[in-house]
Amino acid sequence: MTSTVERPPATATAVRPAATESRRHRGAKGKPMQAGWPTYLVLILVTLVSVFPLYYTIVMASHTNAEMAAKTPPLFPSGALVSNIKAAFELAPLNKGLLNSLIVSAGITLGTVAFCTLAGFAFAKLRFRASNLLLGLCIGTMMVPMQMGIIPLYMMMAKLGFAGHLQAVILPTLVTAFGVFFMRQYIASAVPDELIEAGYVDGANTFRIFRSIVMPAARPAMTVLAMLTFLTAWNDFFWPIIALSSQNPTVQVSFQSLATGYAPEQSIIMAGTLYGTVPVLIVFALLGRQIVGGIMQGAVKG
Repeated sequence: MTSTVERPPATATAVRPAATESRRHRGAKGKPMQAGWPTYLVLILVTLVSVFPLYYTIVMASHTNAEMAAKTPPLFPSGALVSNIKAAFELAPLNKGLLNSLIVSAGITLGTVAFCTLAGFAFAKLRFRASNLLLGLCIGTMMVPMQMGIIPLYMMMAKLGFAGHLQAVILPTLVTAFGVFFMRQYIASAVPDELIEAGYVDGANTFRIFRSIVMPAARPAMTVLAMLTFLTAWNDFFWPIIALSSQNPTVQVSFQSLATGYAPEQSIIMAGTLYGTVPVLIVFALLGRQIVGGIMQGAVKG
């Protein structure tokens, strides 16, 4: 006497993975998620609008003032770019300004990311008296215009002997209220309280928990904050022109030496501006994938 075992239809096991795979590429209503020609058209237009200012900077930097003032301005670069850059180097200390900007931007970025992450962790996960009051005061400083504190800030830097030196630009911006609030909000949502309590149960101290648990989870937000801070520090002009001298400028301050004379040479100014923009483009070319990956990782976690 033989027993028969009923087997499920072969099509059931074969169709199920295919159906699951197809759902991955379909939207909420079951329609295929494919980009049509309007999407590509919008992307192309946005790309052209974004790239055109940089392209026309190259065009202006490679022509003379007479050519740019013609009835029909040129739309394509020419061969005068190298000579205009050499003329910009003769008028302004661009190399020194570029080096100073790299030092200032890197120092501010490292300090802001480190201190704001520590402060954000403290406000998000540690319990201490008046934490909400202190956080409110920190956020309230964002409402105060920077111009109101310029005079006392300069007096403080002069009393410390930092006036005219790079420390006067780096120290006041090592911590920002925006950075503290940004990291606090991210850590509060990305790091569960149970994970912090498990670290204390295992015998880890607060700094060990911050280094081994909080920092890996907060890496996407730290990447975004570093990008924003570096750009802000690199493009800052108002405070460096007050705190630094013309012999020790940042790259943005050194550009003012290009606009001298009764009729400034716009092509030379654009050549110097292009030279000061190249390092930022290189940074984004090298780290763009990591920055976008950090943003997307943070979005997935959220």
